[in-house]
Amino acid sequence: MRRPSSHDDELRRVYRTHVRAVYAFLAYSVSREVAEDLTSLTFERVIKSWDRFDPSRASERTWVIAIARNALTDHFRRQQHRATVSTDEHPALLETVASADDPLARQLAHDELVFWLEQLNPRERQVLAMRFGADMPAGDVASALELSEANVHQITSRALRRLRATAESEGLNDSAVRGASQDDSS
Repeated sequence: MRRPSSHDDELRRVYRTHVRAVYAFLAYSVSREVAEDLTSLTFERVIKSWDRFDPSRASERTWVIAIARNALTDHFRRQQHRATVSTDEHPALLETVASADDPLARQLAHDELVFWLEQLNPRERQVLAMRFGADMPAGDVASALELSEANVHQITSRALRRLRATAESEGLNDSAVRGASQDDSS
């Protein structure tokens, strides 16, 4: 029986530390099943390229999320023939709004959130996924997307304003959107 090396232990730690953030980031853009597959693919790529990780260039989370973003981009390139958004998309945001104890409320909230997120462009969805799904600081999002930190804040603010306007036009309580907007000020 082989004894685990410190390299194996380090990779286990990286997986445990970042798996939820990677899944949450991906789940903003694809169905649960695809997010699970892309999360697995992300960590396969992390394992293969771990020796190339340079902590002086980016934080560990930023590097791992960049790999997830590349996996997502590859997925979308393969799926270009798809013209519409699936109603099974964006479960991570749903989990923050609906109670897991009430499946009917969760489905209704899911449908509403899908409608709201469809109002955003892909870049806005990606920034929100990284900021709130992967819980990344604006500086790390900026680094991963090659934007300025101010631009990340601007995109986040614009996207949340658009979501708030959609919620208000539908007569829905926008406290969740207002709360996310206040989180972005940090």
